[in-house]
Amino acid sequence: MNIEDIQGFLLEYFELALNYFSQSAVLIQLGLIVALFPIAWFLSQRVEPPLEERARNIKGMPGLLRIIIAFLRRFEWLFFVLLLLVAYAIMLALEWPESTTLIRMALLLSSAWLLISVVSHTIRSQTVRKLFAWFAWLYVAALTLGIVDDVASLLDGVGFSAGNIRFSILTAVQAALLLGIVLWVSLSLGNFLDRKIQTVEELTPSLRVLLGKIARITLLVIAALIAISGLGIDLTALTVLSGAVGVGIGFGLQKVVSNFISGIIILMDQSIKPGDTISLGETFGWIRELRARFVSVVTRDGREFLIPNEDFITREVINWSFSDKYVRLDVPFGVSYDSDPHEVTRIAIEAAQSVDRVDSVIKAPVCWMTEFGDSSINFLLRFWISDPQEGLTNIRGKVLLALWDAFKASGISIPFPHREVIFKTPITFEKKQD
Repeated sequence: MNIEDIQGFLLEYFELALNYFSQSAVLIQLGLIVALFPIAWFLSQRVEPPLEERARNIKGMPGLLRIIIAFLRRFEWLFFVLLLLVAYAIMLALEWPESTTLIRMALLLSSAWLLISVVSHTIRSQTVRKLFAWFAWLYVAALTLGIVDDVASLLDGVGFSAGNIRFSILTAVQAALLLGIVLWVSLSLGNFLDRKIQTVEELTPSLRVLLGKIARITLLVIAALIAISGLGIDLTALTVLSGAVGVGIGFGLQKVVSNFISGIIILMDQSIKPGDTISLGETFGWIRELRARFVSVVTRDGREFLIPNEDFITREVINWSFSDKYVRLDVPFGVSYDSDPHEVTRIAIEAAQSVDRVDSVIKAPVCWMTEFGDSSINFLLRFWISDPQEGLTNIRGKVLLALWDAFKASGISIPFPHREVIFKTPITFEKKQD
C-alpha cells in the first residue's frame, strides 16, 4: 500500500463522517452528549471528595485502595455513562429520533474507557499503564465503529517482507501487545511464586532465593517463546541467529555471565546466605540480599557494598556464621605482680559475663594466664557472642571497660612498662703543670 492508497482511505472515511454529522438527528445527539458531560463533572465534584476521604481509611490493602481511588477520581465518567444511559432509554421510549446510533456509540465508548482506566491501575508502571489504556480503548473504539478490518489492512499495508515473514506496523503493534501481556503475566506470576517460596520455613534462605530466581527466569523464557510463536515465527529459523548471539554474549558479556553463574553456584553450595556476617578483604558486614549479579553487604557504618558474585568464588571469604552463629573473641590484658592470679581470673570472667552481648550460658567466658611478662602477669580473656553483625570492636570495648571497673573496685592495678635511664658523666683528667 502506497501513500496515495492511504490518502484515499482517509479521505473516504472523512467524507463518510462529514455526511453522517450533517444529519439533524445526529447533530441533536451530539449536542446532547456535549451538554451532559459538564453536568456529570459537576455531580462528581460534589460526591467524589467525601467518598475519597472515607476510602482513605482503608488500611492494610494498598492494591484495593489504589483501584478504589482510581474509580472515585473517574466519577465524572460514571455519571456521564449513567446520564447517557438515561438519555438513550428516553429516546428509545419516545422513538425519537429515528436513529440513536451516535448516543449508543458514545455510551459504549464511555463505558469502555471507564472500565479500562480503572482496571489499568492494577499495573504499577505508569508508562505501561497509559499505553495499555490507550491501546485497549482504541481497539474497543475500532470494534464499536466496525472498522477493525479496515484499520488492520491499513496498518498491514505499511511494511516489507523478508523471506516468509511480513514486517509491518500491524505486526509491530501485535508483537508489542503480545510481548507486553505475556511478560506482565510472567513477571506477576514469578513475583507471586517468589513470595510464596520465601514463606516456606522448611527451606534454607539460599534455597529460597535460588528457587525464586529459577521460577522467574523459567517464566520469562516461556513468555518469550510464547510471544515468538504467537507471531507466527518459526523457532527453528532462529537457531543460527541464537548461536551467533550466544557467541557474542560469551565474548562481550563474559563478566556478566561469570557473575551470573557464580551467583547460582553460591546459592547451590550455600556458602553464604542472607543474614550471614562475612569479611571480604577490607569489607566487614552482613549480607542483606543475594542478586543475580552481585551480593549486597551492609557494613556497620551503614554503607552498602555491591560485591560481584565472582569475588566470593575466587577470593578468600571469612563467613563468621557459616556453620555456627557463635564467634569467639580474645581480649589480652595484664596486671601487676602484686595481684592474686586466681582472683584476677575470677573477676575477669564475672566482668565479661556482665556485658549483655556476651554469652554466659552455652559458651561461658574463660580466662587463662599466659605468661610472666617484664612488667605484668599477662592473661587472655576469651568470650563468645552470637550476633557478630552487631559489631566486634564495640563489644571488645565494653568488655575492656567492664574489666577496668572491676579491677578498680577490687584494687587491682594494671601496670605500665618501667624503664631506667642512667646518664653517665664522662671523667676528664687535668694535666699537672711542672
